[in-house]
Amino acid sequence: MSDYQSIAARKQQHLESLIPPEWRLAASQIPAGMLSVANSVTNPSYSESINVVDIPRTCGLLTPHELHITEDYDIRSLLTELHSKRLTAEEVTRAFCKRAAIAQQLSRCLSEPLFTQALARARTLDTHLRTTNTPIGPLHGLPISVKDTFHITGVDATNGLAALAFHPSTKDADLVTLLQSLGAIIITKTNVPQTVSTLDTANHLFGRTLNPLNRRLTVGGSTGGEAALLALRGTTLSFGTDIGGSVRIPPMCVGKYGFKPSHGRLPYGGQQEAGHLPAKNRIALQPVAGVMGHSVEDIGLALAEIVPRAELFGEDCIPGNWGPSSSLSLSPAKQKQKLTIGILRTDGLVEPLPPVRNIVNEVATILHHHDIDLIDLPTPPALRKCQTIANKLMGIDGGNLMHDLLEQTNEPLIPWLQGRSKRRNPLTVPELCELQHQRAQVQREMMTMWTYPCPTAENQGNERTKRRIDAIIHPVAPHPVPEHDKYNAVGYTSSWVLLDYPAGVVPVRKVKMEDLEVGREMKDPVRGSWDAKNRELCMLSPIPFSFFLFIEMMFA
Repeated sequence: MSDYQSIAARKQQHLESLIPPEWRLAASQIPAGMLSVANSVTNPSYSESINVVDIPRTCGLLTPHELHITEDYDIRSLLTELHSKRLTAEEVTRAFCKRAAIAQQLSRCLSEPLFTQALARARTLDTHLRTTNTPIGPLHGLPISVKDTFHITGVDATNGLAALAFHPSTKDADLVTLLQSLGAIIITKTNVPQTVSTLDTANHLFGRTLNPLNRRLTVGGSTGGEAALLALRGTTLSFGTDIGGSVRIPPMCVGKYGFKPSHGRLPYGGQQEAGHLPAKNRIALQPVAGVMGHSVEDIGLALAEIVPRAELFGEDCIPGNWGPSSSLSLSPAKQKQKLTIGILRTDGLVEPLPPVRNIVNEVATILHHHDIDLIDLPTPPALRKCQTIANKLMGIDGGNLMHDLLEQTNEPLIPWLQGRSKRRNPLTVPELCELQHQRAQVQREMMTMWTYPCPTAENQGNERTKRRIDAIIHPVAPHPVPEHDKYNAVGYTSSWVLLDYPAGVVPVRKVKMEDLEVGREMKDPVRGSWDAKNRELCMLSPIPFSFFLFIEMMFA
């Protein structure tokens, strides 16, 4: 057995030991055909479209009270019960820890269960509230989870690599510190892809995280463990990171919500940086921390507490507020102005498949019936350049340190990375400067997308002025959720990181059979290799496609 295999066996045994025996499902309650951890990575073939979302509710491990706690509250109402002492932090935390343990057995979503630490912290919070009658903070007692990449003292941050296992972190990430200062309780860390650089969550340490809605489909990446845990209601909020779509693609895959802020709004510092040059992200494409949740309201409530405090916890953060500001008074004319939303149907490189195209049309029709100005936007020529520039900026160091880590334990690349990840020469300073120059040019060109000409009453339409667009709707991907290792066209999400636009994803409705337009050819000319690869998904059986159709929204 090679080094990486022995490390993985120890790591899986350690993870297994952290799940109490009384929280374990019976073998008969776990769907048949679950592949071993190793086979789940190298042979991700699942013949049955099994949905396991209802198993936590029906398995008998959760009491009716625990089901009530984990299913019937949004964050605001749960915090109200906690702060009023009608629920204790300990009973709420125990309910979510048990549900997270069940989620792990159904989907392999966890990397570092923190159940013992979480329950101890919950008891401390309960004692504080009883003796002082004051919550620790606005998120007092709220069970949450974070992606494996965040450092938490005393546990690993492996990035899905065997070489980083059994090297516990010595300090907390900045966002972890901030969340705990608000009273939140981190109950677990969650699985990521090997090297955190693919859109399907699989690695040799923990195996492949399965999509709870349909195990034939990808759960997305790189924050895929969080998405599976969220779908199985094992957490209230999921915190991850995003450089190519990592907090937007996974919620798309499981029917949840995700939000990527612009740089400097949430602390990013304290991520596992092994395998990268120190501070590489300061000169390359800058990832950001983001959040996924069960609703827009849940995400908004959390960010309203986090964003105004972020500058006190992260040196990478700027002063900010979330939501309406009383210090900004709008003129009467502006207050009466309609919300203006742009519809951007394609990135100009990969044409959306029929289900995606149809849902964008449907959303446009719905908005037309509301008091909203809707603008159909042509694809800016600059948008076609974004994915290429983003890809180059992600790889400025050549990937050599990452390959050094893999070679330390003879760890092979997972199938998706084979042929895609290899050692390259790092960029020189002039080459990096040229890339950043191209990025700046694209950002400037894309600024014109946010305004459109409109006639004024004064000039009776002979001249035009500019009016600002408030938000832009765009597909999250040019295809519905595909099978494992077949996600395509990351430019639909990575472009907004390059441009540093805040972006969020929301589900619209479930897929219908007629959405797929099976047997109907796309008439648009093929635009290139990415577009050709995307159209191969049209040839798949209707069965693999996702349950939900999504849109992505970018904000000015």
